Amino acid sequence: MNIAPPMTAVNFEEIERISGSTLAGLVRKIDEERIYPEEVMRAYGEAGAYTSHLSGPASSVDLSQAILSMARAAEECMSTAFCVWCQDTLGWYIASSDNDYLKTHVLPKVAKGSSLGGTGMSNPMKAIGDIEPMKLKGVRVDGGYKVKGILPWVSNLLEDGYFGTMFHVDVDGEDKPKRVMTIIHAAWEGVKLRLDHDFVAMGGTATCNVQMRDVFVPDEFVLADPADAFVKKMRPGFVLMQCGMAAGIIKNCIELMEQVRGPLGHVNCFLEKQPEDIRADYDALLADIMNLAKTPYDTSNAYFKRVLEARLKGGELAVEAAHFAQLHCGARGYVSTGAAQRRLREAYFVAIVTPATKHLRKLISELEE
Repeated sequence: MNIAPPMTAVNFEEIERISGSTLAGLVRKIDEERIYPEEVMRAYGEAGAYTSHLSGPASSVDLSQAILSMARAAEECMSTAFCVWCQDTLGWYIASSDNDYLKTHVLPKVAKGSSLGGTGMSNPMKAIGDIEPMKLKGVRVDGGYKVKGILPWVSNLLEDGYFGTMFHVDVDGEDKPKRVMTIIHAAWEGVKLRLDHDFVAMGGTATCNVQMRDVFVPDEFVLADPADAFVKKMRPGFVLMQCGMAAGIIKNCIELMEQVRGPLGHVNCFLEKQPEDIRADYDALLADIMNLAKTPYDTSNAYFKRVLEARLKGGELAVEAAHFAQLHCGARGYVSTGAAQRRLREAYFVAIVTPATKHLRKLISELEE
């Protein structure tokens, strides 16, 4: 049975209003005071930003509207765009699963933005790639699993929110544990959230350290058991949607360069990269992303490699665009209130968020072998 929220088109006029007015007025507070833009996140939900990609594998899913909505947020604020990605990805996990309980009781709230949440998959994705050990471990009990461990960073997470994650379970007679993927409700007994990070940017992302002490996870909240085939199905969308963050900040950095062309163009013309150069790369990247967005449930290695390459290009071009935006703006962009220095700090996040640049290159190399 395929239960999913009704497909709704994104109200891009409302996304534009929220981004250009409400969010733009909060950007400095988000960056300097680390406030979480809850009002904006819920407003995006009302505008349909989190719904367009949730009809499930049995239908023709296109990620383009979700990516473009995220990109518009990223033009103003990377912290908010990342939270949008977290919300989108939480819905993506549930919609991609066979779990009718979650599709009925949780997914509609996530799609509307009435329940906010994130993705606790940074550690599991690295564990799958043999980069670090799995942080959570589960034991089978009647009706579900008992899970314990600590996730250092889960973003877009409030006390009543949800997040997806994965844990290991030892199997009798097997050398390796199995992986189980699930949705966790932050309000469950044994779950403790602690805001605990000191990043140079991205402070307004409600990023928590999540401690789980023998938390009971009922079978109704399990996405996949075992999770290996499910991960292969959902990972292209997981990675590709991050390109929305890259696209938005690249576009804004081009605009920052163009804004100083009048007063500084006579000397900026000697810089190695001009706005036109970055725009040509941006246009090519966005066209590739929009093409890939049409078939997010393609599980072939060839498709996934193209997704990884687009995501890698997005991260690298974001850093390059922000670098040259800072050079073009000069000292006026290097003051504490300057947009260029903030965008440079934010751009590096695109390059290091899981899967980071080195992780992407590792995955691409393995697929090429």
